Amino acid sequence: MKRNVLHLIAVLFVVHGALIFYGCGRESAKSLTIAMSLGEEEWKVMRQDIFPPFQQKYDVIINAYQVESGQLATKLEALERSGKSEIDLFAQDNMNLAMLINKDLVLDLSAYRSLLSSQIMPNLIKACEFKEKLMFLPFRPNVQIVYYNADAFEANGLTPPQAWKELLSIGRYFKNKEGTGKILIKGFGGNATATQVYEFILQAGGDPYFFNDEGCVKAFEFLQRLKPYLSEDSKRAKWDTTNMILANRGAYIAQNWPFGVSVLIKKYKLDFIKTYSGWKGPAGERHVIGGDVFGLPKNSKNKKLALKFISYMQSKEAQEIMVSKLGWPSIREDAYARVEEWQRPHFESVKQALRNGVFRKQVEWWPAYEKYINTAFREIVFNKAPVKETLDKYKAKLEKEKRYIGD
Repeated sequence: MKRNVLHLIAVLFVVHGALIFYGCGRESAKSLTIAMSLGEEEWKVMRQDIFPPFQQKYDVIINAYQVESGQLATKLEALERSGKSEIDLFAQDNMNLAMLINKDLVLDLSAYRSLLSSQIMPNLIKACEFKEKLMFLPFRPNVQIVYYNADAFEANGLTPPQAWKELLSIGRYFKNKEGTGKILIKGFGGNATATQVYEFILQAGGDPYFFNDEGCVKAFEFLQRLKPYLSEDSKRAKWDTTNMILANRGAYIAQNWPFGVSVLIKKYKLDFIKTYSGWKGPAGERHVIGGDVFGLPKNSKNKKLALKFISYMQSKEAQEIMVSKLGWPSIREDAYARVEEWQRPHFESVKQALRNGVFRKQVEWWPAYEKYINTAFREIVFNKAPVKETLDKYKAKLEKEKRYIGD
């Protein structure tokens, strides 16, 4: 009887200890809450390959969840007003930084500049500076490349278009042969459409923010001429749906970010998909350099742990995983050793696009620009509205909204 009682006590002691350790969020472990905007495949790699080594090394639980880039500022502002510090660290699209700065929502990281490796590309660090203060830290650069259906091109004796004129000609050829357009343009709206239009304007020699200069007019006139040869799926095309449209042969050529290489070629084994850097406009080949940077909310409660996580994510080991498994370009010059043979031509496409890359000037009124450039795109390209008059109309609206914002 005594032995049974002692055994029961021992069991209860073990159970009690386990409840303390695992119950209610594992009280003995630290936690780090991270907000990111990723696709399904990207989240999978983060949770299976990237997060675990850091969690094990620092005995930390990473709570990571999706916050769309356009919603981050609103989320952080609401948390600050309510006195909450729910987010310790965030990754944000580098096209949406000005609002975070102007609303004073992020921590100045200038004191931590020494944490940056000499292997990180200097221009990526420069893009994180505002008024000579280091407000963000590099995470990953990004640039769009062109994906095309090599089988369809080769079967028709065609080569991928290197200039606008060739893109138009190839679009006309496939439309005449197959009765439907095979060029895909991201026409869904939001950042996807605004970024693609921005690139066309740069290629035309225009200033996208001027909205209605000669280059802007040239870009929209070209897109309007291209419209009859666009895939019917263009109206729903954005960064994620583009992959499926290409996989299903709804289009034979489209621009998208490099993560599509891992999805289309590695996951779905679609060897007929090839890539190259892109086409030239009248002013040459130009690409917007996008990607994400890390930042800390001013009220982050785990600053030291967050900075350790950033250093880990910038390490050669972590960057190599993201390069090899996600097909992301790296912030480091030394992170391509693990690239497999099949990936090499696609990384050459990326490197070439980066050589012609342009960082977008940070403005607080990007959401307003995005709204009006998208509206102009829909009216001009999809609804055949007159180009100059439509651009003039929405430039006036943009200028009025900029004055309200305080530009």
